[in-house]
Amino acid sequence: FDRAKDKIMMGAERRSLVMSEEERKLTAYHESGHAVVGLLVPEHDPVYKVTIIPRGRALGVTMFLPEEDRYSLSKQRLMSQMKSLFGGRIAEEVVFGPACVTTGAANDIERATEIARNMVTKWGLSDRLGPLTYSEDDGEIFLGRSVTRHKQLSDMTAHVIDEEVRQLVDNCYSEAKKILEKNMKKLHLMADALIKYETIDEAQIKDIMEGRDPQPPEDWEDSDSGGEPESAEEGSEKKATTPLGGPAGQH
Repeated sequence: FDRAKDKIMMGAERRSLVMSEEERKLTAYHESGHAVVGLLVPEHDPVYKVTIIPRGRALGVTMFLPEEDRYSLSKQRLMSQMKSLFGGRIAEEVVFGPACVTTGAANDIERATEIARNMVTKWGLSDRLGPLTYSEDDGEIFLGRSVTRHKQLSDMTAHVIDEEVRQLVDNCYSEAKKILEKNMKKLHLMADALIKYETIDEAQIKDIMEGRDPQPPEDWEDSDSGGEPESAEEGSEKKATTPLGGPAGQH
């Protein structure tokens, strides 16, 4: 049952995709960064599972599973989502150095930027701009629409929107970095567990967050991991995009 559920939520495993040990290690830290930050920020869904086995289009997945149905999102929850999205890139930066940061966070950055821009232009969550809608998304796109559409924002307002989006992103990035720098032991423990077991679930994650070495997963056999893992891998990159308020989120 768990295998079927994981296949639906995270995509089918692609064990035929072989990655180098260096890429596996980088992926393990990237996904661990998502998980550790997500577990330590307020109003964030709990981590269901973390894996560095390629699934679907994702090269590694951190799956967050909501505890209840949710139909609206608070500003704090949105900020926490942004912080956890940046956790993967920040983990690469603090562990391997700025020069070794990869393109794996491209989708994370895109999603975080979209949240920040929606907060400012659609959801009225900018203190500076207030509860007004500044979005020009006003209907179906048709041939010639871009020619006939009138400009709705002044250049000054567009500039302020960009500044507000930048401030939200920078604040979340900075706070996520502080969280990881204060919890490096947990980050290393989780990355080591992922390199060894390839997939960890709630039980192992709980051990790690309490500062203990995680127990092996129930279905894990020592021969599975010893030396040459079956196809593990670099996570992050092309993460499957999950809409806000969806049944589960993955990074």
